[in-house]
Amino acid sequence: MANSETMTKTPSIPESQNASWSSRLFKGALAVLGLVLLIAAGRALGGYIPQFASWVGTLGLWGPLVFIVGYAVATVAFIPGSLLTLAAGAIFGLLKGTVYVFIGATLGSALAFLVARYVARQAVERRLESNPRFEVVDQAVAREGLKIVFLLRLSPAFPYNLLNYALGLTSVRFRDYFLASAGMIPATFLYVFYGKALGSLAAVAGGVQVERGAGYWAVFAAGLVATLAVTTLVTRVARRALKQEIDDD
Repeated sequence: MANSETMTKTPSIPESQNASWSSRLFKGALAVLGLVLLIAAGRALGGYIPQFASWVGTLGLWGPLVFIVGYAVATVAFIPGSLLTLAAGAIFGLLKGTVYVFIGATLGSALAFLVARYVARQAVERRLESNPRFEVVDQAVAREGLKIVFLLRLSPAFPYNLLNYALGLTSVRFRDYFLASAGMIPATFLYVFYGKALGSLAAVAGGVQVERGAGYWAVFAAGLVATLAVTTLVTRVARRALKQEIDDD
């Protein structure tokens, strides 16, 4: 009788395993909620960019430092940086505006990358453990990290703010990611130039359009070429890494 009861018992899941899954679900839900709140806050705060830019223009020597810090914070908070980039041209001029925007964008993207890597990377790694192909692709991207991230920065097809967090979930080395920020220079220079051409914060905030000349189309064409190049490169490197993995097995 005792044996039959033992045989008909349903195997139970260990409590430690249940606790582990509950913890993962809770952390995943918390990460998603945090991302949603971050995007919502960014959209709400985006309306204050003209006021922030006007205030920066009155700070004198402190203006550049405050602008750089504000740009970095805006990047982490998913606030669109295009208006701030235009404002930099109107406030600081072409050369200084480009330098200040590039520094702020680089710092902000680095912070967003680190947030993604150390908050959500473990969840991604657990996902890769159950799918060797994904792991191979992730490692392949890491091997050509500098080149791939540089091309992604040139491409207009990948949103800047979202890309910062997405790359933090890959195995790309932080050094390569940071150095590849140089790919942002052409678009940064172009938008700062537009801001200088508009000439005033009122025009920038009002969304006044400037004529898109040869510089715009040159940067746009380079971005399209970069989009094609990065897609081809990632596919080729991943395919080669996957073939090597299969041959080794």
